[in-house]
Amino acid sequence: MPDLLIELFSEEIPARMQARAREDLKKLVTDGLVEAGLTYTSAGAFSTPRRLVLTVEGLTAHSPTTREERKGPRTDAPDAALQGFLRSTGLSKDQLEARDDKKGQVWFAVIQKPGRPASEIVAEVLEATIRNFPWPKSMRWGAGSLRWVRPLHSIICLLSDESGATVVPLEIEGIAAGNTTRGHRFMAPDAFTVSGFDDYAAKLRRAKVMLDPAEREAAIRQEAANLAFARGWEIMPDDGLLTEVAGLVEWPVPLMGAIEDRFLSLPPEVLQTSMKEHQKFFSARNPKTGRIEGFVTVANVETPDHGETILKGNQRVLAARLSDAAFFWDNDLREARAGMGDWAEGLKSVTFQSKLGSQADRIARIAALAREIAPLVGADADQAEDAARIAKLDLRSAMVGEFPELQGTMGRYYALEAGKPAEVADAARDHYSPLGPSDAVPTAPVSVAMALADKLDTLTGFWAIDEKPTGSKDPFALRRAALGGIRLVLGNGVRVRDFLSLIELQIAFIQALVEGRAKTPLPNAAFRASFKADWNEMLAADEAEEPCAPVLHHRDVKRAIQTAHDLLTFFHDRLKVYLRDQGIRHDIIDAVIAMPGNDDLVLLVNRATALNDVLKTEDGTNLLQGLKRAGNILAQAEEKDGVEYSFGADPKFAETDAERALFAALDKAEPAIREAVRLEDFQAATQGIATLRGPIDAFFDTVQINTDNQIVRRNRLNLLSRIREAGRLIADFGRIEG
Repeated sequence: MPDLLIELFSEEIPARMQARAREDLKKLVTDGLVEAGLTYTSAGAFSTPRRLVLTVEGLTAHSPTTREERKGPRTDAPDAALQGFLRSTGLSKDQLEARDDKKGQVWFAVIQKPGRPASEIVAEVLEATIRNFPWPKSMRWGAGSLRWVRPLHSIICLLSDESGATVVPLEIEGIAAGNTTRGHRFMAPDAFTVSGFDDYAAKLRRAKVMLDPAEREAAIRQEAANLAFARGWEIMPDDGLLTEVAGLVEWPVPLMGAIEDRFLSLPPEVLQTSMKEHQKFFSARNPKTGRIEGFVTVANVETPDHGETILKGNQRVLAARLSDAAFFWDNDLREARAGMGDWAEGLKSVTFQSKLGSQADRIARIAALAREIAPLVGADADQAEDAARIAKLDLRSAMVGEFPELQGTMGRYYALEAGKPAEVADAARDHYSPLGPSDAVPTAPVSVAMALADKLDTLTGFWAIDEKPTGSKDPFALRRAALGGIRLVLGNGVRVRDFLSLIELQIAFIQALVEGRAKTPLPNAAFRASFKADWNEMLAADEAEEPCAPVLHHRDVKRAIQTAHDLLTFFHDRLKVYLRDQGIRHDIIDAVIAMPGNDDLVLLVNRATALNDVLKTEDGTNLLQGLKRAGNILAQAEEKDGVEYSFGADPKFAETDAERALFAALDKAEPAIREAVRLEDFQAATQGIATLRGPIDAFFDTVQINTDNQIVRRNRLNLLSRIREAGRLIADFGRIEG
């Protein structure tokens, strides 16, 4: 069984495209081979900046001969039907067979396809792969029509076995497949021939090419760590940069340099970001001083002076880059120490969203909301409002203009320079968090208040103007904002018991601002307090056509409430995704969402967690069946009788020991469950209802519900209602799958 080696040799492939290209090459070729009838033992894909490589081991030498029988029209069918069948099979009429069928004689075609040699199939599959390769961006060159990420120079397509190696006959746009490649562009540029993958990999290494990207990453990581250790430093980890740099070099040669003293006063985040973005340098930190004092650059060539000339050139370029950063930093510090007034004024001309106004408008809304949220999370209201007013001012700084990824980070530095308390400065840094599932959740109260206000304003704002995510489209990252809000609430145990009321008010507030009914240039805390009073007045008033508050009408209240309920459903959907990742089933979440107080996310999660735990036990599983059975029998009886059985179960009408035992168990369990629910001890509540498992099982095993005695029947149905209501103290068990 031969092995296959493919190399597509070109000009430099962008590092960001290499991983996907390796997977695409492997999938397209192997899928094509299998579809054509070949099998293989294993396959592996590799890449360097100038080549994509695929090795396939244990490939079958021929595809099998296949025989297919295809049923056609009846022998007396119209000629048009017969001709269509012949065209579909590629046969002539005299090659068909007439066979007896239930409805008469029918034409059958027997199609035999002889097996083909692997070389023929490989050539077809590889040509199709090259011509249809899914590069994110590709180009044409010269007079040909072939598109590739960069000009393609040569192709190796080699089948090898015990008898030797054979080049697969293939030519694309004048490029004929062969068994020749080249090594490192500078250190071993001459061509050489190969006879198989092992020979290929060994000769490449001698030609200063490290084929496996994982090996290049490991080599860079280890040598960089060794260089740093020799100076008493440590490398700042950055897996993304490591992968990118490994895709830029074929023979990595790490070199270490030191940052000039005049730049060491720059914030470490500025140094790290500048070196990473502009130079692809790894940052080296001195653990004794806590500063970033050095860097590691990775050359692609070994030099007689051991990289000294390369390092000097890199240090000159780095000095120029860091001089720019120092200039930005000095100018930004002057503005920060002056109070950042110019930045605040500048944000008035920066549009956040056409209907939601400028960034300054948004900041004012967030500041008012942060002040209102602060008491709920134990934060100082003045500090929360102050943090909201300065947190986004760094968007106008020169440093963030150069490095947008530093927004928030620089905000903290500028807030401290402006004389703000550490709590306010930290909130400026943390208010975007958490951005993703692995991002840390802020815990400082002012940071939590500010981060929640930021995310809630975004969500309520876009809901207020009816700009919601649709399908896979979420241009304003509203799903991420909702999940971030959920993680803030759950991670800090924030009990926003009137969360729905809070978002109802915020949506009404934003709708009034957007529609021009609220006459204020910038909403502030005092105006919001006045609006809240009007809102509460409207909620308490009888419905009327006339408004009873300056900027509100009953239809505005109804619209805001409806929109808020829709947004709460969106939160619940995101919560389902979050809890599913924690191992809690979607139907359990639905069962607790159906309960009152479902806008208290901490309460909801505590219910779901406790219920999930009890349903993992045998008692819980059997109890669920009993509760569902009671609910189903009740539903059928209530529909049949046209009444609701929800009151009047009396033990004096009990006829069996099982009935009397169930009455006794319910009399004991119900008060305990109610008290546990009141105390929000859902573990105790679910354990309490689990004690009903035995009495319920015995009741259903021995008692006939629909007896001829109507008094006894009603009593037993009302007893089932007590079972159902005991379950409803915790969750809607009818929503849980059996």
